[in-house]
Formats: sequence, C-alpha cells, structure tokens
Amino acid sequence: MTRVWKWNRPVTVREVLEDLQQERSIAYTTVMTVMDNLYQKGWVRREAEGRAYRYAAVSTRAAYAAALMNEAWQRSDNQAAALVAFFGMMSPEQRDALGDAMRVIQLPAEETREVPAPPEGAEGAEESEGAEEAGEAAEEQGSPEPAQDSGAPSAPGAAAELPESEGGAAEAGGGR
Repeated sequence: MTRVWKWNRPVTVREVLEDLQQERSIAYTTVMTVMDNLYQKGWVRREAEGRAYRYAAVSTRAAYAAALMNEAWQRSDNQAAALVAFFGMMSPEQRDALGDAMRVIQLPAEETREVPAPPEGAEGAEESEGAEEAGEAAEEQGSPEPAQDSGAPSAPGAAAELPESEGGAAEAGGGR
C-alpha cells in the first residue's frame, strides 16, 4: 500500500515490483499475490489494462490511519485512559497537529469570523443595560468595578471575536 499511496495514481504489479527490487530481491508472483489480496480485502480497486491490471488505492493513507486508531480505541475497555496514554506518547509537534485538527473540527470556517451582535432592543441589549447599572451602583458604593473583559462575551448574543488558527482553519494539516 505504501507504494500505491506514494505514487497517488493507478500502478501495475510490474511498477511496484521494480520499485521494491531497488531495496530487496522479490518475485513478481509475490507482488502480484499481495496486490490481489489487497484487492480482495477492498483496499485497492483494479482496472484491466491489456493482460495486466492497474491498481489504485480506495482510501487515503490518512483515512487508513484514522480507521486504525479508531478501531484500537474502540477495543479499549477504558477509552478515556487509552486516550490519556496516547496523548502522553505524543511529541510536541504531534500535540500541535492535534490542536490544529481540534480547531478545524470545532470551528467551521463560517464560525471563525466575528459573531454578529443582536439587533437593538433584543434580549442581549437589555442584559447589557443591567450590567451598566450594576457597575454604576458599585461605583457609588466605592466597590471595585466588575471585570470588564474576560475574553468571553458577558451577555448572550454579545459580539465576540473568535480566535483564528495560524494559517486559517482551511489549511488543516497543511505541511505537516
């Protein structure tokens, strides 16, 4: 499969054989048997070309890796512990890639921009007026003012800037 994924195009048994023979001695029939087994298992599709077949991957290497991880995780009797152990084995670069992927699945492209404020007279505006009055009352009593900006909207529907990942969400996994 590595050769089929590497070339990212339909390949013949002969092409795979010649590539593998640069590293080790291997028989044509061995490669042909492996390619036929991959076809029988549904990993590759094939099209006849003369007396030979051209084989192409059914899925990407990334999808294959994801399926393996999912299968292993689902077989765990303690999925949370399995995830903790898996994340603990990650390099800093892998953790960065995981963070990038999580941002992509949590913040679809249309949600990574500014969230609009509600129209005047909507519920959010009334709550903001109540917050202003509370701040004025606190000033009159000499109490410290409530925190102004915690980074999150103070009232439902208030305008907020959502963070964008470096390079934008659409570039998930780009260059990694």
